Amino acid sequence: MSIPLHQRLRQAGETLDAQFLGKSEVIRLLLIAVVAREHAVLIGPPGTAKSALLRTLAHLLDARYFEYLLTRFTEPNEIFGPVDIAAFREGQYRRNTSGMLPEAEIVFLDEVFKSNSAILNALLTLLNERKYASGGQVLRCPLISVFAASNEVPGDETLNAIFDRFLLRVHSDNLDAYHFGELLQRGIQHEVRQMKGDRLQPLVDAKELLSLGRDFGSRMNFSDAFLSAYKGLVFQIRAEGISLSDRRVVKMLKLFAASAFLDGRATPDASDFFVLKHIWNNEDQASILEGVIQP
Repeated sequence: MSIPLHQRLRQAGETLDAQFLGKSEVIRLLLIAVVAREHAVLIGPPGTAKSALLRTLAHLLDARYFEYLLTRFTEPNEIFGPVDIAAFREGQYRRNTSGMLPEAEIVFLDEVFKSNSAILNALLTLLNERKYASGGQVLRCPLISVFAASNEVPGDETLNAIFDRFLLRVHSDNLDAYHFGELLQRGIQHEVRQMKGDRLQPLVDAKELLSLGRDFGSRMNFSDAFLSAYKGLVFQIRAEGISLSDRRVVKMLKLFAASAFLDGRATPDASDFFVLKHIWNNEDQASILEGVIQP
């Protein structure tokens, strides 16, 4: 008898938890994003295991993975694929997207907020609608989730639109002195595995996640008590001066349902509200949200 999908996803979380110290909540949020087919951005200094964590997750999900470090000099063909020369000679303009972002299922974009407007504009539609326009053709993308990383929250207003596409905003910080010894031990194990070329066995097929997404409407069931509690939290968050649009309020329901699914529950409950701690618009708001949600 095959193991249910939610149990294998939790196994994936436990595998990641065993490798990456102090990242339990980050891992839980990444899995929630994957189940809900939403996007998340990890904010934190370099060297806090952001890319290693996401690469390992992609291996465990057996997903087509695309990763790129963006700068203001990055060109669209580095992300979306080069121009198809054979087609161009015949008077058609299109890109060869094989192995590039439009054909990926899990994507990691490092320093996404440093990219230029040509890339950002294409990303906006791709993240929101899973579509990429190329030479008059509109390609449907098999995208599950895009994970981004940045050293800091974008301060430029022109980046608000792309920042808004990432429903979850997650801190990834260095560990404190108390965990230093265990950090070294797990770090050594990780480096040895990499040197040996060991790869983890996939626990979930990306096709299963895409199928789950198509049927996810059946999991969007919320009790009156849950919705009433959620309404109270939303208006309390807004009263604290934290912007939370109606669009994001509705999208959060997917994250609550995804959190319940990971636990094998048919409907969300108050324990799923913890994801609201990660909807801040600037880092100063994180502690305010903690105070509203944690009690």
